[in-house]
Amino acid sequence: MARLAIKIQRYFRRRPLRLFTFFLVYLMAGSLVFLHPGFVGDSPVAGRTPRPGEVGAHGGGSGGPAPSGGALQRFSFLPFGRAYKEGPEKEQWSGEVAAGPRRYGPPWMKPAPQTDPVDKLRAGEHVGSWSRALKGKMSRDQEENRAKYIGCYLDSNKQRALRGTAFFDYRKMTIFRCQDNCAERGYQYAGLEFGAECYCGHRIQTVNTSDTECSMECKGEKTSTCGGPNRLSVYRLELARESARRYGSALFRGCFRRPDNVSVALHATTVLLNMSVDRCVDHCTEKDYTLAVLGGSTCRCGFPTRHFTLHEPEDEHLCAYKCTGEDYEQCGSAEYYVVYQTQVQDNRCLDRRFLPVRSKRLVALASFPGAGNTWGRHLMELTTGYYTGSYYFDGSLYNKGFKGERDHWKSGRLLCIKTHESGKREIEAFDAAILLVRNPYKALMAEFNRKYGGHIGFASEAHWKGREWPEFVRNYAPWWASHTLDWLRYGRRVLVVHYEDLKHDLFNQLKKMVTTLGLAVSDDRLLCVESQKDGNFKRSGLRKLEYDPYTPEMRKVIGVLVKTVDVALKLRNLTGVPEDYAPR
Repeated sequence: MARLAIKIQRYFRRRPLRLFTFFLVYLMAGSLVFLHPGFVGDSPVAGRTPRPGEVGAHGGGSGGPAPSGGALQRFSFLPFGRAYKEGPEKEQWSGEVAAGPRRYGPPWMKPAPQTDPVDKLRAGEHVGSWSRALKGKMSRDQEENRAKYIGCYLDSNKQRALRGTAFFDYRKMTIFRCQDNCAERGYQYAGLEFGAECYCGHRIQTVNTSDTECSMECKGEKTSTCGGPNRLSVYRLELARESARRYGSALFRGCFRRPDNVSVALHATTVLLNMSVDRCVDHCTEKDYTLAVLGGSTCRCGFPTRHFTLHEPEDEHLCAYKCTGEDYEQCGSAEYYVVYQTQVQDNRCLDRRFLPVRSKRLVALASFPGAGNTWGRHLMELTTGYYTGSYYFDGSLYNKGFKGERDHWKSGRLLCIKTHESGKREIEAFDAAILLVRNPYKALMAEFNRKYGGHIGFASEAHWKGREWPEFVRNYAPWWASHTLDWLRYGRRVLVVHYEDLKHDLFNQLKKMVTTLGLAVSDDRLLCVESQKDGNFKRSGLRKLEYDPYTPEMRKVIGVLVKTVDVALKLRNLTGVPEDYAPR
């Protein structure tokens, strides 16, 4: 052993460089071991306290006991109807969904996209959205854009007023929670009973009674009433008509009269035994059609065209004929069709390119941040087939398909230019403009979510309740008004488009916007855009705030700003702001 040590000593004495190399290798090996992922622990985020049900600080590694069964609140779903197929149960706290072979499933059962946990923490994302208690009084009149109270109805075990899904929560039931559950599942009505029971359905099956019989307090909201014994407080869900009426993955479009030339309007026709929504949707999906049309036992497939625009829906009671294969589904008749939109993508409006000839005319797509500018760009690109650009550069938008993002805004190859700028010099750089204006209450919240959660993320509850939100409103609310006033004052050939009008009358509003750009577009392409209007930048309704973040002082300031903008629009012979901009 001594001889070996002497030989090694002589070896490195003669060759110092080899000694240095050996030492360097030793350090590198130690560094690799230290940096190995198995030795790196999750570092806590400053200012964040662990939520119930999380393991350790952030649910990773060890360092905390698993939550007990009592800590996890579960809802009891009862399949009173066949409005959707039962799927795997969703864990309320972990956010994990058990895998299943179902092809069609309700959207709330889809697994969340796998994103980097660091990004989730940066965006302030919290699991367990149902753990938040509803705070503050939310009366029937304040359920804006969500639901309308329509009365108190009889209900019993033998004859249910609403025959869809039901769930109970005897500790924290609120009006908001019931409505949100029913809307996400695609139902038109939500009803509350006995202070803790929530029922969903597409039709009310019993008669109404006096409102005084629906007088029980909600278990999670003592200031509101949630029905009574065998009495159901019923709300009509406005969101259901707009985006959430679903059976499985198919989107309900409505009840429509049979078109004059049905063979031209709907190309594929087949008769299905034991007709059901799923059977017709599956059939049309396999044939690559975007519309599944049920007319009794006949299933028709096609696309929205000028022969079948889906712009004139009929009363749904005209289509209230049971399916032969499913008792609680409606399949229409020979004269009135029930229409669903499948998951097949309509390719008639997906082609996009740069302008073939460089334009010397610069057109702005201007808006206050949070007013839907990115959505407007998406719609304009689908409608015209040309890329839009931006006064800025956003790599996330480029990666999502906005290829004009990398072009200089003065390149001349772009249809219009996104900008949030205000001020005389910046505005006068454009030859024309489309000014997108949105309700300030919604715009401020959307921009706050984007600032702290990304384009489709959400600000954390800590941000909403901390000093960030009041400071944000104080700085940004005056900008909402000055931005619109500056474009009205300095802009040339400005077309004012209200976000709310674009949302509710997409077809005609897009026609006006395209005309401003000096282009023509076919009706069939506009109908294609209607079926794909949401794009990749739409926030999920699952994370909406369950309380009003605006204080009376904030509303007072914003109310004055709204009146100022309203007067400015009317002085230019334009339509004033929509009614829902007024203080609520």
